[in-house]
Amino acid sequence: VLDTIQAATIAWVLGMLRLPSRVRDMRSLTLLVAISALLTTVSSVLISGLLAVQNGRTFWTGWNDWTAPNVLGMALALPTVLILLDTRLMRGFEVRSLEAAALALIAALTAAAIFSTDPLLQSLLFAPALLAVFRGGPRAVAVVITASLAATIPAVLHKTGVDPVLALPPLRQALTFHIVLYAVCMVAALALSRQARLKTLLLRGQALARAAQARAIAANAAKSDFLATISHEIRTPLNSVLGFAGLVADDPGLSAESRHRLDLINRAGRSLAEIVNDLLDFAKVEAGRIDLNLAPASPARLLADAVAIVGPVAEAKGLRLTMTLHGDDAQQPAVFALDEVRLGQVLLNLLSNAVKFTTVGEVSARMALDPSTGTIRFEIDDTGIGIAPEVQSRLFQRFSQADSSISRSYGGAGLGLAISKALIGQMGGQIGVESVPDLGSRFWITLPATPVETRQAPAVVDQNTLVPAAFRILLVDDHPMNRELGHALLTLAGCVVTTAEDGAQAVDAARDGGFDLILMDVHMPGMDGLAATRAIRSLPGAVAKTPIIALSADVMPEQIARCRLAGMNDHVAKPIHRETLIAAVMRALPLPETAAPVAALGAS
Repeated sequence: VLDTIQAATIAWVLGMLRLPSRVRDMRSLTLLVAISALLTTVSSVLISGLLAVQNGRTFWTGWNDWTAPNVLGMALALPTVLILLDTRLMRGFEVRSLEAAALALIAALTAAAIFSTDPLLQSLLFAPALLAVFRGGPRAVAVVITASLAATIPAVLHKTGVDPVLALPPLRQALTFHIVLYAVCMVAALALSRQARLKTLLLRGQALARAAQARAIAANAAKSDFLATISHEIRTPLNSVLGFAGLVADDPGLSAESRHRLDLINRAGRSLAEIVNDLLDFAKVEAGRIDLNLAPASPARLLADAVAIVGPVAEAKGLRLTMTLHGDDAQQPAVFALDEVRLGQVLLNLLSNAVKFTTVGEVSARMALDPSTGTIRFEIDDTGIGIAPEVQSRLFQRFSQADSSISRSYGGAGLGLAISKALIGQMGGQIGVESVPDLGSRFWITLPATPVETRQAPAVVDQNTLVPAAFRILLVDDHPMNRELGHALLTLAGCVVTTAEDGAQAVDAARDGGFDLILMDVHMPGMDGLAATRAIRSLPGAVAKTPIIALSADVMPEQIARCRLAGMNDHVAKPIHRETLIAAVMRALPLPETAAPVAALGAS
């Protein structure tokens, strides 16, 4: 009864002090034993003193004989009870209830045999106790040692009799041994339990990490699919808007006002196309799916091309636009390993921004080669609105502009600089800005100058160059406006055009033969463009080798790869520009030496 009261008191004190009542490691075990020893000592002294006074003796009479056994017993009993009640300590161990019961029975029988005959053999109890350590952890140790101690007490009394004088010394010796056995085995069991717990946490963390990675991959795939779908749905009608606007603008009978309105439509459409392209480019950058195409290219000519493109806009705004080269020969420019498409994209973006944000003054572009450091440096200066210092640090982040009024006043999605930074970083270079508000800005780029052998520049397709009239082209598209637009563009270029509205019609038309080239949409009801291409490639004879060009709003790298895997020779992205379309046709069908232009395409 007194032991029960003491245990309940200790549990109540632990709860009041908000101390841990779980035995999870050596620290908690030591703390629990220390607290129980202190409280047991105090309660034992008080109880023994009260009993002594009640029997007419002094208060301190016999307290030492009362306290020591209680402290030892409580140091063993309290942690054991708490461990037995904590089912979580079984996690990570393979022992079953039947096996734990068998170990407890072995320990009890061994203890009964030893302490009823020769206590010097008590070290044999380490065998079942250590087996419990490795098989069952702290709970199995508590069960085994409790069973051993429960069998030891009657075994000692059987040997010595019930005389307290004879029984007390061997009982204390047996209790001391069990406390030592308990301490040794529990230390090892708690260490193994902690290791098992850490392993469980590690496995759980790995599972959570895999689940999070799977969710991130799924979210990224969903985002890519969403962007691809949105891009396709926007590009398809935009193709008709820009294409027919360009055709109508070529009509010489248009009034100046009508031509101006068509120009506004064309500029708005191209602006929308640029935003869609920026979104797709940024999605590729975030997914790490932009592959560089390093080839011999002249940085001076890339800069000159970008300056030439923004020149008309700068002239219309009354801005002075200049270009300066240092360390390079304008007549025979140096050639380096560069991705001319991506670098040209970045330079054009910086120059377009400079012209956009400058109302008065000039925009200057400079390029310098530094042989000592092996770098190429571009600088784009303007006398525009400038950028505040606190804004410059986040200028290259996505969807970032100086403030919302800039987006409203000048337009743009705020993705161009973020894409530029990612592209330049992938090229092994750096990009930065220096700016003073209201005075202007300087954007700079440094790239490694990796020299390569010069190559012959590819022939440039002039927008007035035509394909021969003898070429017959099959145009396949389920969208009536796209068929009408493609038919008009190719007819003006001098081609004989036949149209089909789905993949099945395309296969039937191709089977009859006679086509020099097939322009194939990808997404169509019934048989799509990929299936139609595979079917055409499986036809007998020379028909299977007919060049096929994809005309599609699918522009993601994996989508273009699927087109080529299906057997297509080239890919032209919607919205389709006349120059791009004619260039693709001429790549697929080289002009014979005797071919001659038929009619003028007109300006775009």
